[in-house]
Amino acid sequence: MKNELRVVGIQADLVWENPTKNLAFFDEKIRSLPKETDLVVLPEMFTTGFTMEPKNVAEKMNGKTISWMLKIAKENDLAITGSLVIEDDLKYYNRLVFVKPSGKIETYDKRHSFSLAGEDKEYTSGNKKLIVTYKGWKICPLICYDLRFPVWTRNTENYDVLIYVANWPIKRIKAWNTLLKARAIENISYTIGVNRTGTDANNYAYSGNSVIIDCLGDEISNLPKNEIGIIEATLIKSNQQKIREQLGFLNDKDDFNILL
Repeated sequence: MKNELRVVGIQADLVWENPTKNLAFFDEKIRSLPKETDLVVLPEMFTTGFTMEPKNVAEKMNGKTISWMLKIAKENDLAITGSLVIEDDLKYYNRLVFVKPSGKIETYDKRHSFSLAGEDKEYTSGNKKLIVTYKGWKICPLICYDLRFPVWTRNTENYDVLIYVANWPIKRIKAWNTLLKARAIENISYTIGVNRTGTDANNYAYSGNSVIIDCLGDEISNLPKNEIGIIEATLIKSNQQKIREQLGFLNDKDDFNILL
C-alpha cells in the first residue's frame, strides 16, 4: 500500500482521427515525466478526438494503441488510462482502458452516451462501473458525460480517487468546472478531470480546464484556458482518510440499487 500517489494528466490539442500523431505527442510527454510518476491520465478518445464515425478509427483490444499503452506502462513503471474507440464483438465502444505496469488491463465502457451528438446511435453503452485497485488506492474512472449523473458516480465503493476523461466543449465549460468540484465534495474524494483543447473537425472548440481537486473541493493543480501541458499532484491518502473520519459524511449516504 502506498500513502502517496503521484498523478499526471495530459491536456492536448488532439489531431482529428489521427492516432499516429496523437500517440507520438503523448509518447514524448510521458517519457519526459519524472520517474516518480505513478499514474498518467489522458483525455477521452485520446487517439482520435470525439468522432461519431467509429468505423473509420476503431481498434481491437489487441491493436496498436493498447500495445502502445502496455509498452509505456512497462517501460516507465506507471499506470496509464484514457478512452479510445474500440470494436468488440461487432459493436463499437467508447472504452476507457486502464493499464498497469504489470501488464494487467481493466476496462470501463462509457455508461452515459452523449445523445446530443448522436453517440447513443453509434456506440454501445456500458452497464458496469469499474473500481481499479492500484498501489493500495481504489480508483473510479469515468468518461465525460458521466459527470452529469451523480447517482452513477456515488461513492458506494469507498474509492479514493475519481477520474473523468473528457472532450468537454468550451460552450459548456462552466458545468465542467462546477460539477467536478461537486463530485469531489459529495464523494469526499480526490477528483481528476482531464479535458482536451483546440477545435475538432466539427468546429467544436475545447478550452481544456483540466484540474486536480481535493476532497474538500479545492484545486491542487490546473491549467490555464487553452494551454497544452500537464496537471500534476501528489495525492496523500492519509490526509483524505483523516478528513473522512472527522466529517463522516460517507457514513450517512443513501442505500440504493441502480436499475439498468
